[in-house]
Amino acid sequence: YSVAPKTVHDKQLKHRCLKGFHIEPQDDYLQSRKPVLVNNDCKVILSAPRKSMTDYYYKNADADEVIFVHEGSGTLRTMYGSLNFEYGDYLVIPRGTTHQLEFDSEKNRLLIVESYGPITTPKRYRNHYGQLMEHSPYCERDIRKPVDLETFDERGDFLFYIKKQDNIYPYHYLNHPFDVVGWDGFVYPFAFSIHNFEPITGRLHMPPPIHQTFDGHNFVICSFVPRMYDYHPLSIPAPYNHSNIDSDEVLYYVDGDFMSRKHVERGMITLHPGGIPHGPHPGTVEKSIGAKETRELAVMVDTFRPLLMTEYAAGIEDPNYYHSWIPDAVSGNGLQHVDIAP
Repeated sequence: YSVAPKTVHDKQLKHRCLKGFHIEPQDDYLQSRKPVLVNNDCKVILSAPRKSMTDYYYKNADADEVIFVHEGSGTLRTMYGSLNFEYGDYLVIPRGTTHQLEFDSEKNRLLIVESYGPITTPKRYRNHYGQLMEHSPYCERDIRKPVDLETFDERGDFLFYIKKQDNIYPYHYLNHPFDVVGWDGFVYPFAFSIHNFEPITGRLHMPPPIHQTFDGHNFVICSFVPRMYDYHPLSIPAPYNHSNIDSDEVLYYVDGDFMSRKHVERGMITLHPGGIPHGPHPGTVEKSIGAKETRELAVMVDTFRPLLMTEYAAGIEDPNYYHSWIPDAVSGNGLQHVDIAP
């Protein structure tokens, strides 16, 4: 069956806001995956699965996957071994990796990025030999590899679902998919916690690349984490208004408070397309002066080719988001700042 996203070819150049937690939970993991923003390089997917993958195995033959765990915990089981995961973990799963996701409860919220190119660490973080250098915001010790390899020398009827060219193909295998006695190499699934991302700060405003966590083909994934604000005596912590020229900017709000936004919700996604300016909401620049730190937690995906919204995205869009830059005295019903910490 087809899982190709149905895009909305809305050519309006405007800022968008999606209420991510309005995606309804579903029992089955594959059925719960709803692509909301897509282009030819990647897909941004929201998922709220209730049940573990106990009856089948899954393999994405199209794309590498980065799964950010917003809510829930459990175990990723693969032919390489197992990876326990919890709130704040990135799970990086190379294409072709047969796996199952087992959840500890029915309350799960996932942000998934499918990448048609490999997911790597940013080149500027690595030395000539491929090692992460001291100025990198994380190091090899922060990366968790699969453990507890289990070998299943079994025969039976093992159901696979394989994704290829945006179709899901059911396959029945005679041998257990985890009939592996060992593995070697440098392509394997791993976990990295956003809480282990050590932010880079400075006396003046630091540009967005300092938040970069992963590199994809024509896009990047960044982590916004609690950190000290700019500490020059005359600094203004709120970012300045700016216009992206080379990228569309997607921000997924996880937890904490965001001094540049008047209204945020957990799981909210904003899309600020390249070509038009965006920046702090009215009043937030003044409010930021004198602030020492932020407790925000967010994931950003910047794509270097434009993103299209899908029908799922259209169903959860706040159509009045672009009005949020109108001062309260003008709009009469300005949005209010809220803290989205649980």
